[in-house]
Amino acid sequence: MKKTFKSDKINCQNCANMIKGSLEDDFGSIDVNLETTPKEVTLEIEDDNQEKKFKQEMSDIGFDVIEE
Repeated sequence: MKKTFKSDKINCQNCANMIKGSLEDDFGSIDVNLETTPKEVTLEIEDDNQEKKFKQEMSDIGFDVIEE
């Protein structure tokens, strides 16, 4: 299922490229919307374990996911 996560640490295209470059091998296609505040990252998430892993890996590269 497609899921969107928000992060207020994403500032520019370089941030988006870093997220894609670091995580697309593990999680498939990732879309980063730089037009919203906070910025949105959308991808296909299969289950709770994969979601937890994605949030951890986002944090590991410096982009904490905002919990809603």
